[in-house]
Amino acid sequence: MSAELLPEAALVDDLAASADLKAKVAQAWQEFAGALAGAVAGLAAGTHLDLALDPTATGTGDAVYGVTVEVVEDGRLLTLAVGNGSLPDGYRLDRHQIAALVALGWSPPGVVPGSGDEFGMVGSTGEATRVAVTVARTLRDVYGAPHPAFVTYVARDPHDKTIEIPTLGTARPLVGGEDGTVDLSGLDEETAELPLAERVTAVVAGLLKTTPEALQVDADGDIGIRSGSAMVFVRVRDNPPLVDVFSPVLTEVELTEKLYMRLSELTNRMPIGRLYCTSDTVWASVPVFGRDFQATHLMLAVQVMTGLADELDDRLQGEFGGRRFFGEGDKPALQSGDDRTGMYL
Repeated sequence: MSAELLPEAALVDDLAASADLKAKVAQAWQEFAGALAGAVAGLAAGTHLDLALDPTATGTGDAVYGVTVEVVEDGRLLTLAVGNGSLPDGYRLDRHQIAALVALGWSPPGVVPGSGDEFGMVGSTGEATRVAVTVARTLRDVYGAPHPAFVTYVARDPHDKTIEIPTLGTARPLVGGEDGTVDLSGLDEETAELPLAERVTAVVAGLLKTTPEALQVDADGDIGIRSGSAMVFVRVRDNPPLVDVFSPVLTEVELTEKLYMRLSELTNRMPIGRLYCTSDTVWASVPVFGRDFQATHLMLAVQVMTGLADELDDRLQGEFGGRRFFGEGDKPALQSGDDRTGMYL
């Protein structure tokens, strides 16, 4: 490695160590609830907004934990939360979750007219903030969404046609077809004159088959990418130009000589990138230099990191304990158990 590149490589520790994980998650939920309140207040009569945990990301199989907000007429809202009548065996809500729903203000299935098998709540667009906070807490505290990035959403008009609404924080809008994808071919030529941050955004959007506007970007400007139980961030620095693709693989882990030896061994076997510790967190990082930026280099880094982080967090957690970013211990609401109710609730 040349001396010219050493300052860029030295930035990796500072970039990763500056991420306050708990603060990021808390802020993401606040931003989600605020954006949701604004979106609900602006919904027209007859439109409905569906929000749900992405079952492919949360590992809930055919179970869809979701909430629907509908403007029925004259600014009146009918909000529905999924109940056990819509959930398969092994994923139904237990008594504690049902009690939590009632405590949040939901009425049991069938009590609110039009609720059917779902929990219901009535309100108005003037109460958008209250509704948004209740929905956010339901998704997080009852249904077990560890982060808004695990939530998908789509709004539809009275004819069930998809309509655009403001982005809901780091939640993911459901977009499909050619309009929701970006052609990766020729990106280097097409974006050559753009600032580094915009070029990175275009590449990541293409990889995720979405639009740059729909990417999950937090207050620090980091692009968040879900990968199973891991979270991968893409951060851009202009001076010196550097793109860091990093992941907090484990937190609250006890630092031991055995752990350091294991990380050194794994790093030596990695084709690119490295593993290291700061404080009580194990990080994985793949830096991409911004000088003579190549889209294919960032694509490789993101692909390697999303696969690596999701595999390593499981392996290292089993060996050394600690907490994965989106580990099973962080979402007990999605685990099946013996304390179950019948089909009524």
